[in-house]
Amino acid sequence: MQLDELDYKVLELLIKDGRKSFTELAEELNVSVGTVRNRFNLFVEENLLTIIGRVNPEKIGFHTYAQILIKVRPVDRVSEVAERIATLPEVSFLAMTTGAYDLEVNVMCRDNDHLVQLMTTQITKMDGIYESSTNIYFKVYKYAQPDLYLCLLYTSPSPRDRTRSRMPSSA
Repeated sequence: MQLDELDYKVLELLIKDGRKSFTELAEELNVSVGTVRNRFNLFVEENLLTIIGRVNPEKIGFHTYAQILIKVRPVDRVSEVAERIATLPEVSFLAMTTGAYDLEVNVMCRDNDHLVQLMTTQITKMDGIYESSTNIYFKVYKYAQPDLYLCLLYTSPSPRDRTRSRMPSSA
């Protein structure tokens, strides 16, 4: 799906506040409500956009956030192991990686005991897991969506044009 400047503007506003109505978005962008609704529906149909409520994990009792790096042996079982790990409710992020480990897993646990239980009774017991390394995040300083304008780095003629398009117009 090829995105235009209006698509990026709609998406940027929704990232800032996914609760905005189509009417509010249309007013801010100076387009019709139908235009916003059609683009929104297309974004959802194309699986480009999902509107969710994001909770603050600490506020609801998850005080241990950790990264688990996993080596899988034999290596051709990476997808199989990843599919099993993905079913664990504590998993918030899972990716195949390059480097010394095959998988990176981020988990949210109530506390350190919960993390120890998860590691010792579930993750390290899975067939195919050869080695793991766990790092606890002491403090998360930023958790965000990427800046949509980074996508324009390869489509915009110059950095100056990208900067100008993001700046509010002066009257």
